[in-house]
Amino acid sequence: MAEPIAIIGGGIGGLSAAIHLAAAGERVIVFEQNAQVGGKMGELRAEGFRWDTGPSVITMPHVFDALFATAGKRTADYLTLLPAEPLTRYFYRDGTVLDATRDLPRMIAQIEQIERRDVEGYLAYLTYAARLHRITGKVFIYDTPPTPASLFKVPLRDALRVDAMRSMDAAIRSFVRSPHLRQLLGRFATYVGASPYRAPATLNVIAHVELNGGVYYPRGGIYAIARAMARLATELGVEIRTSCAVERILVAGRRVNGVQVGSERIGVKAVIANVDVATVYEKLLPAEAVSAARLQRLLRAEPSCSGYVLLLGVQGAHERLAHHNIFFTDDYRAEFADIFERGVPPNDPTVYVAITSKSDPEDAPAGMENWFVLINAPALSERYDWTRDALRYRDQVLAALAKFGVTLDVRAEHQLTPADIARLTGARRGALYGTSSNTPFAAFLRPHNRARDVRGLYFAGGTAHPGGGVPMVTLSGGVAARLLLADLGKRAQPPIQA
Repeated sequence: MAEPIAIIGGGIGGLSAAIHLAAAGERVIVFEQNAQVGGKMGELRAEGFRWDTGPSVITMPHVFDALFATAGKRTADYLTLLPAEPLTRYFYRDGTVLDATRDLPRMIAQIEQIERRDVEGYLAYLTYAARLHRITGKVFIYDTPPTPASLFKVPLRDALRVDAMRSMDAAIRSFVRSPHLRQLLGRFATYVGASPYRAPATLNVIAHVELNGGVYYPRGGIYAIARAMARLATELGVEIRTSCAVERILVAGRRVNGVQVGSERIGVKAVIANVDVATVYEKLLPAEAVSAARLQRLLRAEPSCSGYVLLLGVQGAHERLAHHNIFFTDDYRAEFADIFERGVPPNDPTVYVAITSKSDPEDAPAGMENWFVLINAPALSERYDWTRDALRYRDQVLAALAKFGVTLDVRAEHQLTPADIARLTGARRGALYGTSSNTPFAAFLRPHNRARDVRGLYFAGGTAHPGGGVPMVTLSGGVAARLLLADLGKRAQPPIQA
């Protein structure tokens, strides 16, 4: 039997890579340390509730369509994606409530109530974000990592409009005056774990994906995506081994030749690591195979933010809330200073709440709701002790909700701290997206999907090109698989179009 390709980590990037490889006729084994696949996309069922434990906002459905089409399948046969409306309900301390929506007349009517002059600014911003997507999509999102040659193919007029030299916030301020809209649009920096006051303006492209493209919810929960991918991979002949951690990537002559799983050494023709790139270099590769300079660069890089999660089973129905909700702090700049400068959880946090039982009532017992509560938090460091202070911070989060008149009768409760995220997913320091996107260089030149110093090693997931978020890591798995297949002399499916 031919040697398999090993995929370390059964997250969305790993499952995507497995599907691409198996569809091309390769033998694939996925090794997942946890009892279920999905990586950061997890699920918890307890006390009659079901919670998604990771990603909660799904965009870019065409990415999933392209993945399933790789195997000659239709997304709809495995997964039902329902459009969310409103996209998100935003709450402000002054009592303002705004429903972000793709329904332009409705959105314009709401903006007019806040600041009439911002109507044309918001429309111009949507055009600007769409232009960024057109310019950057081919080079930085949908294809293999950019090279000098590919960058030179971008027309000069477009290259000058990438807008990488000012911050997201500075660009947003040039379009809208209202602090409410500035805060709403700046929030998209958090989708890649960055600060809108430091991330390059080019990342306003994220707003296009949501505000112009829409938000979707998979019937049965976000985890239905992982379940659907695992089902397709299995149908294609992929072997998925859960509760099976790879302890070491074996290297001979600077080329991968196996993986160590407990006492078993398994020979492989290649490895795709769906694990934080820094974790791979620090913990999975033998020291003699690692470039010390590269390792130090990875370890010194500023990490993205992490997250603090409360999974709450709540008595009663909260009619004021939608499926997706944001409760904004009054001082957004101070929140990101806490995270990235002081390295502590925000003293006055913005609170995100997703309630999937509003779309899937069976996710909670009758008369109750399942709340996924997320706070942006710093990556792990000695500046904050989650073991000691997590329960105190939980009370701080509930106090932040109480400022909006939201009080909860909690009947079930679980939490995930950055330390839990690090332990469960291999994310170095619990950072959700690897290195931060707070500089132009870090935002657009993420680690390559093909290792340069160890032959036969490839990377998929949010810490590699093209970045974090469920659609992006799905694309990342495809990129890693295409590079591997090319190195094997095989043809693969072409990248999807922007």
